[in-house]
Amino acid sequence: TTSNIQATNKNQLQTIMMKVLLCGGGNAIHVLSSYISSRDDTHVTVLSLFPGEADKLRDAIPEEGIRCINDLGDDVYGKPDAVIGKAEDVPKDLDIVVFALPSFTHEMYLKALKPYVKAGVTIGAMPGEGGFDLCAIHNLGSEFCRHSNLFALETLPWACRILEYGKKVEVLGTKKEVEVIVSPKHGTTKDEVVTEVLHKLVGRLPELDPADNFLAVTLMNINSVWHPTISYGFYRNRDVTVPFDEPPLFYYGADEYTGEKLSKISDEVLEIKRVLLEKYPSLHLHSLHHVSEWMLRSYGDDIGDKTSIYTMLRTNKGYRGLTHPMREVQVEGQTKYLPNFRYRYFTEDLPMGLIVTRGIAELAGVKTPHMDDVILWCQEMLGKEYLVDGELKGKDLEYTRAPQRYGFATLDSFMEVNHYLDDAPTKAVESHVSSLATKVETPAQ
Repeated sequence: TTSNIQATNKNQLQTIMMKVLLCGGGNAIHVLSSYISSRDDTHVTVLSLFPGEADKLRDAIPEEGIRCINDLGDDVYGKPDAVIGKAEDVPKDLDIVVFALPSFTHEMYLKALKPYVKAGVTIGAMPGEGGFDLCAIHNLGSEFCRHSNLFALETLPWACRILEYGKKVEVLGTKKEVEVIVSPKHGTTKDEVVTEVLHKLVGRLPELDPADNFLAVTLMNINSVWHPTISYGFYRNRDVTVPFDEPPLFYYGADEYTGEKLSKISDEVLEIKRVLLEKYPSLHLHSLHHVSEWMLRSYGDDIGDKTSIYTMLRTNKGYRGLTHPMREVQVEGQTKYLPNFRYRYFTEDLPMGLIVTRGIAELAGVKTPHMDDVILWCQEMLGKEYLVDGELKGKDLEYTRAPQRYGFATLDSFMEVNHYLDDAPTKAVESHVSSLATKVETPAQ
């Protein structure tokens, strides 16, 4: 009968379905839900642990799905198969888990998912702020991670914004290229297969360029250098309690001192690279560059004046009009603006970014006076304590991803336990990714 044929076809389809779990509920999850759910060969579940968000999102999504206004072509419509608020409700035998949510929530999701995901799963973050692998290993266990695929994108594949919650999202611009790392070993079939799967899920662009390893991605965390340092440079001689008439420009408002500070902090990161390569000659850190080179590679001709970091910041078309994160206040009946030090530039990019790099520098014996200037100022603005008397031993260190937070006291143990020096993947991992590759055949766009 027709119904039996339909059932048979459905059962056949289910055997090749790739089970995808998307974690979060914001801008990026809207895009991913639309893109991936529009495919015929995926089963998509969205998990949000934020109280009430799953119900809100589920109720908002129309029958035709979330409309994604695509900057590269036709609009895409996709509706996830399920939107859930409890980790215990995730499907069995997941193929891939994607975190697209603030990095300070990663640990909460990893802990919640641990009883319900099996070793062999592919799990990662878009973006993966510094130390995502440390966080995953700490919460899922070293053996679990050694037999699974961890991945991270250096940034989101696109700039996007929700136009109507649960109904419509817009991709403002798709990036040209984004670096991606798949652990435990770069440059193998395993990496290529997982990267191919990710590429097909996010669309034909951006190009996903392989980074050397998680350590390189952690040290090349551009947001951790950019956002705290530019904020420090702008406010360093200002009274942050005096309100502004309008939000000041972030990149276009940077001065020459800030450009030089960015360059010097990047020099300190490259000194970490030099020390690591001297001690571990087989280590690959080719994808770790100076921030000036990153700017030129990322934005190219969009930059009007390439003389220095200062001029590049102020003449990059991609940065035009972007302002410092602010909060509104009322002063004598007028709306004014004060710095918002609870924004992700501080709550994410410091503890999950610059502090991680500083922790690696400490293990490597690299002095970082310029980095320390920024950290000390930022932690004061946040009311936190990470760096004390030149060491990462403050009371709030447990809320970071610094190596010291996970008990690493020597560089050798940090490098060995996290497998940064490994040469070969396990057969179990290779077997998993081979089966994963057969489940995705065509691009999402």
